[in-house]
Amino acid sequence: MASVRPFRALRPTADLAPTVACVPYDVVSTEEARELAAGKPQSFLHVVRPEIALPPGTDEHDAAVYAAGAEALARFRADGTLVPDDGERLYVYRLVMNGRAQTGVVGLVSAAAYDAGEIIRHENTRPDKEDDRTRHIATQQAHAEPVMLAYRGLDAIDAAVATAMEAEPLVDFTARDYVQHTLWALDASAAALFEDVDALYVADGHHRCAAAARVARDAPGQEGPAHFLAVLFPVDDMEILPYHRAVRKLPAGKTKFLEQLRRRFEVEEALFADPEEPGLVTFYLGEDWGWQVLALPDTERDGVADTLDVARLSEFILERKLGIEDARTSDNLIFVGGIRGTDELERLVDAGDAEIAFAMYPTHIDDLLDVSDAGELMPPKSTWFEPKLRSGLFVHAW
Repeated sequence: MASVRPFRALRPTADLAPTVACVPYDVVSTEEARELAAGKPQSFLHVVRPEIALPPGTDEHDAAVYAAGAEALARFRADGTLVPDDGERLYVYRLVMNGRAQTGVVGLVSAAAYDAGEIIRHENTRPDKEDDRTRHIATQQAHAEPVMLAYRGLDAIDAAVATAMEAEPLVDFTARDYVQHTLWALDASAAALFEDVDALYVADGHHRCAAAARVARDAPGQEGPAHFLAVLFPVDDMEILPYHRAVRKLPAGKTKFLEQLRRRFEVEEALFADPEEPGLVTFYLGEDWGWQVLALPDTERDGVADTLDVARLSEFILERKLGIEDARTSDNLIFVGGIRGTDELERLVDAGDAEIAFAMYPTHIDDLLDVSDAGELMPPKSTWFEPKLRSGLFVHAW
């Protein structure tokens, strides 16, 4: 049984929403965030990437950064950039990308439920990133960005969402990446419908979930941090793009590594940069070699997660051939989210920032559910969900 609660959101007005809303903190670098927010004092990047207000080169983990984020949020509340709603409610949030709609319910979920394993994760978190988000939440006394959760859909929830969408939207705009974002109010009573949902799954936002749970544990008995902000999507609405890998240095150089691959695997010239089906991985060594394709062997391990393409790449190539035992901590590995595509992989190799890049076939949402239900964890960066939620459209503060 899932627990979802209504809340009194801080939100921008409809006319300010396109100006305030920003990409999530973890899909842009500091430099990219600084460029996106240039000349935009009301951009929510000042809250989620507050180092952009400080001198270039400032350590992202400096105490001044967390203070700047809290000050930006306080300023937005004081000057009317963000306005509290007149009561507690849920919201319907629809994103439309390339003609495909993804519609979820915005509400609060329980930090205790996350700790109890009732909100099921599929990836480990990195301690440094978890620490960073924990400090942001605790300093701002707010959940500034929602996590993305998935659930197996129910007709009753679908019906309530459809009814809410018959009303005039609270917010409706198309962002610069051509994704349309629309928000409607949903009556608080719809929260009870989630009691018939068997489980919630973390889709995107593992570090925010873990950080929110830590803040709640550090404040026992306090109502504000006990529940954190989420958008819950039925799994049939969700799309996963591939999460690619690039390797900075090959132990013995490109030519010898290619010879090793050809001895162990059937390697052919690839017709396309993207793998055409599960079980295939393409790789790029540079313009002189072009794109090559190989079929990944079946895993020699026993877990459900071990059958994933990203796990088999790690098992047979990253670990055995390149000595990358822990993808979470290796400085030799670069992760490239699917929205950046294989063009970014080519750029990394051609610029000399990496010696080889691997393009992956996307993990399927059913694989995520199967791994999660088995109580296992995927390799890091196995899934890239798209479209991304916009930050700043609703905030849970206490």
